[in-house]
Amino acid sequence: MEILTNSLQVADYMRLHESAGWGKAEADMVAVALTNSYATFAVIEQKQVIGMARLLGDGAVTFYLKDFVILPEYQGQGVGKELLQYVQNYIKNEIKPGWPTTLELISAKGKEGFYQKFGFQKMPYDNFGAGMLKKF
Repeated sequence: MEILTNSLQVADYMRLHESAGWGKAEADMVAVALTNSYATFAVIEQKQVIGMARLLGDGAVTFYLKDFVILPEYQGQGVGKELLQYVQNYIKNEIKPGWPTTLELISAKGKEGFYQKFGFQKMPYDNFGAGMLKKF
């Protein structure tokens, strides 16, 4: 297994997006989204993309983990763990040492425990309210 940065293709994104139960994505929108992402990550196993992550952010104060997907048949095998560690290391290499940067996400329902193993906290807590979303 290997992880490639900024090589995620539209067709692979669309296939993985649908495998997560998020519906069929439009190719035009995906192309724009991938181009405008801070970074993309593709997990490759036997020449097939089996997982992906898309990172948004400003390169300093905050990053947002978007579209984190591992094909169902590869879940529970450590692929997601390796990808999330890779993304976190990528961020650490992008920022200056000592910068108080955050990595934020919205978990898929029922997947919160996976992220909590990596130190993510459910909201609301302390000074943070619940995450919010508005669709157009």
